[in-house]
Amino acid sequence: MSVPASKFSEGESRRLLKDGGVRGGSGFHSSAERGAIARSISGATLHEEIWVIARSRISTAPQSDDTPGSGALMTKIAGKPVPMPLKHTDVRASVSGFIGSVEVVQQFHNPYSSKIEAVYVFPLPHNAAINEFLMTIGGRRIRGIIRERKEAEEIYQAAKQQGHVASLLTEERPNIFTQSVANIEPGREIDVTIKYFHTLDYVDGWYEFVFPMVVGPRFNPPGTTDGIGAAARGGAGSSGQKTEVQYLKPGERSGHDISLRVDVDAGVTIEEFNCRTHEVTANTAPDGRLSVALKPHDNIPNRDFVLRYRVAGEEIKSSLLTRRDERGGYFSLMLFPPAELTKLARQPLELVFVLDCSGSMNGVPLAQAKAAVERGLKLMSQADSFQIINFSEHASQLGSRPLAATHENIERGLRYLRSLNSEGGTMMIEGIKAALDFPHDPERLRFVCFLTDGYIGNEAEILREVQARLGGSRIFSFGVGSSVNRFLLDHMAKTGRGTVAYLGPQDDGAKVMEDFFNRTSHPAMTDIQVDWGGVEPREIFPRATPDLFIGRPVILTGRFQGDENATIRVRGKVGSELVEFTVPAGRVGARNSQNGLPQVWARMKIADLADESIRTPDAALEDKIKRVALDYGLMSAYTAFVAVDSSRRTEGAEGTTVPVAVPVPEGVKYRTTVPEK
Repeated sequence: MSVPASKFSEGESRRLLKDGGVRGGSGFHSSAERGAIARSISGATLHEEIWVIARSRISTAPQSDDTPGSGALMTKIAGKPVPMPLKHTDVRASVSGFIGSVEVVQQFHNPYSSKIEAVYVFPLPHNAAINEFLMTIGGRRIRGIIRERKEAEEIYQAAKQQGHVASLLTEERPNIFTQSVANIEPGREIDVTIKYFHTLDYVDGWYEFVFPMVVGPRFNPPGTTDGIGAAARGGAGSSGQKTEVQYLKPGERSGHDISLRVDVDAGVTIEEFNCRTHEVTANTAPDGRLSVALKPHDNIPNRDFVLRYRVAGEEIKSSLLTRRDERGGYFSLMLFPPAELTKLARQPLELVFVLDCSGSMNGVPLAQAKAAVERGLKLMSQADSFQIINFSEHASQLGSRPLAATHENIERGLRYLRSLNSEGGTMMIEGIKAALDFPHDPERLRFVCFLTDGYIGNEAEILREVQARLGGSRIFSFGVGSSVNRFLLDHMAKTGRGTVAYLGPQDDGAKVMEDFFNRTSHPAMTDIQVDWGGVEPREIFPRATPDLFIGRPVILTGRFQGDENATIRVRGKVGSELVEFTVPAGRVGARNSQNGLPQVWARMKIADLADESIRTPDAALEDKIKRVALDYGLMSAYTAFVAVDSSRRTEGAEGTTVPVAVPVPEGVKYRTTVPEK
């Protein structure tokens, strides 16, 4: 039985599971004992294989410190590198227009004397459309297949129990994933390759390419079990959460390092670029393409990589990218604010500064956040009002009502700000309630500014509370730290009809707040309506067009069946004035920038359905997400990639499970974030 690579239909998958065996499969003695296997050589990619293995019943023996799977091989070696099964991560990214294509190769090995299973919890961008998965063993390349998550997990467990090398990729949050690799024999190496597309952010005149490198330690409210837990290395299960990240202790270092290269084809000349997060080398080709790579000595994966670049030209135009394939037409429209926004001054504001004072913000992050709030207070006009709310395990505030931004009240606010310290857990829900339930100043627009690293495991609860309590407020998120929870902060701003900014360890908090004031010193373009002309679009995401702020474009992605060369007209309000502008097609001249549009669109549809499920939990939404993910071959919370090498069976019983321990993010203190029991 032969099936094209990555093209198994749901029906074919079920037949494989039901048949219990496939002629020609090696390493299986009977369907009753060994499950089912199907092998296919890809017609498109030579020397790549697909193996599918399944069992109808899977049993799991209870574990103890002496049984495989308990992590018993993880022994501390004081003063020396801690052996870990993840040796190296190699990242190769290509940016064309405002779409990035990224290949991540995770190089696993077994430094121990017996067989192991490696388990690695790691981050990727929350808008990553993961559409390829490949396992390489020596010279053999085995292409993973996408399945419903439960089925993929069953396939993986069956292969693991039968001694086959297998790998499984699952999504725990839109920006957190688990890679499991079973039956790695002593001294053997296995590479796992992940490929994804994503759109870049455009912030105040600069494009941003971000690659996250480590998951920060999350706080989970008492009584929860479905969060992202933090545990000390060797403390498996101590967090009580379904997904757990183990962290290296102070002074420990694993052998895991990272290399990264980004090639940028902006379509026009790149006028300026910077990378404040890492030391890099850079080269510009005669055709204007930019190549940036990490310097070899800056290779510890303990903070986000952020590359920013600005293209030539005083005015960036709104632009339309399109792509057609056998499924139809896809587009992505980037709307830039019209020049009219800079001509009108804003109306008086009520600013509510909400400061995260939990233990993970201890040290540099809290100092940066305080500097940002201090600058914000000093930039307020006398027509404004303000409030300061801080939260950790509980929420406190400066006063019972908004304070007029007089000189005396500003000084009072500064004294309160300087008295704040960091301690305790991140009960962000208390900060949300305090800020959004706080008595509103009816004479002013309310802007709620959250300054936090977002290190929580109950994101859905937080977003649900924001949706329920938002009212007339707008939320502006400020992510503070080297490896913040961008999924949470981006979604808070999206739900709150605001924008997001990030303060890395090398950024000036006061400058970031100044940029925020410059952005909000002019009204947003609201009530936006798009006249698509002959484009004939459908299924556009996000469904409701966000407001346009100075320096922050809006990206609309959808499908179309009309003329991509038709002129698009955009109308909206700026204050009391009506504004209209047109968008010509094909403004972005980058080569091959549209290749990932179908996957980008599908990922945005999945994100939209997931947002809807937060508002209104419904099993039908889960089915819709699975259908889109399977149709487009994408990762989701309900689908997973699995790859199995059935050409041979490894020797011995199941290997010991070894979680990959990671460093705490740069600037985060181990003692205030990682519980040791």
